[in-house]
Amino acid sequence: MTRLPSRALWAIAASGLIAWLAPGCGSGESSGGDGQLFGGSGGGGNSGGSGNNGGTAGGDFGGSGGSLHLDASTDDGGLNADSACQASSGEATLVKKPIDIIFMIDNSGSMSGEIAAVIRNINQNFASIIGASEIDYRVIMIGRHGRTSSQRVCVEAPLSGIPAGGCASPPPQPVNTERFRHFSVQVESHDSLCIALNGFNNPDLFGLAPNGWGEWLREDSFKMFVEISDDGVNCSFGGVTMNDRDRVADGPTVADQFDQLLRTLSPLHFGDLTGERNYRFYSIVGLAANNPSTTPWPPTEPIQNGRCSPGSAGNGTGYQALSIMTEGLRYPSCDNDNFDSIFLAIADGVIAGSQVACEFDIVPPSNGEQIDLETVLVTYTPGGGGAEQVFNQVPNEAACTPGAFYIDSDRVILCPATCSVVQADDAANIGILFGCKQSGPA
Repeated sequence: MTRLPSRALWAIAASGLIAWLAPGCGSGESSGGDGQLFGGSGGGGNSGGSGNNGGTAGGDFGGSGGSLHLDASTDDGGLNADSACQASSGEATLVKKPIDIIFMIDNSGSMSGEIAAVIRNINQNFASIIGASEIDYRVIMIGRHGRTSSQRVCVEAPLSGIPAGGCASPPPQPVNTERFRHFSVQVESHDSLCIALNGFNNPDLFGLAPNGWGEWLREDSFKMFVEISDDGVNCSFGGVTMNDRDRVADGPTVADQFDQLLRTLSPLHFGDLTGERNYRFYSIVGLAANNPSTTPWPPTEPIQNGRCSPGSAGNGTGYQALSIMTEGLRYPSCDNDNFDSIFLAIADGVIAGSQVACEFDIVPPSNGEQIDLETVLVTYTPGGGGAEQVFNQVPNEAACTPGAFYIDSDRVILCPATCSVVQADDAANIGILFGCKQSGPA
């Protein structure tokens, strides 16, 4: 009887999307065709011999044209066709990570111009751009609902459920949709960070989020904060006082405090303190404009001590430091007429931040057999061409090195450096190979 390798092939082809080849273990033929799953020059026919796995001799995936050799089972040197893992094809789509965007808007008396500019742009130059990219996004607005003339926020359709023109005489409370959730609460000049932290687990003024705005976040989403204020930070939460004093030296202290409070509050959503952050912070605050004024301050530029004019009450050094820490951008709040370009740039940042997830489910075989997790290998072929690379398995995240992955709860997770390489390649080809545990003698 023809002998086959004990490893099955689970291929993922990604070109913006990823297609899975779902494995099964047990009797049956290997996948037919021209043998080009991973390359090779094998001819047609069943598995083994010169068949369709691309090898000139059974036991290899690839053979003369492939780049990956798989040894047979270590217990008996190989498996027969009746007990080998079978590769059967199926297709699924792996989409980019969803994004939750949290706007925090100062409702103090000096913010009329900024709030009006936000309302003008949030549908046309923000949501429409993100929506066209087909990213799964949600906007959470933290700020008081009501008339713009009272420095409050009212958002209309298509984001909100309030009809176009309905904010001329706002309804008594926000009308939320799947895409838009308004957490109505009064935000003063200096306390938006504390209001956001306190509101995470506490209700809004209308009880639309009885357990806090945190209940509106998706567990698998990347989070982006957008702070809009013309002042600095001075507030307390959980016994911690954050005060940037409008001084460059105090900004990083506030950023560190907020980062620790936020990630302690919900490691699930914002990242464990011992791991990577799962959020980015954009600032539209009272800092001096870049040159030209529509150009944001990138995270590589230091905190700006100057203020924009007219209308800036503070330079927002704490917010600036948060943007630098999380690789977000900074814009002046005074330039209300240019909020269109600001919101377009933020939308582009949201799209860029929605990267392909680097975690893959291991689907158990349909016939009840078990996958041997110790045999798992991951391959990567650059979308622009180049030699196939084999990523090696390490025990856990702490053991990560470049070109490695680990398994946690039946999920293949690429190590951070490996993930960065794959995410930078829009046409990456990823393959996962594994074997099944043996249930008896061949």
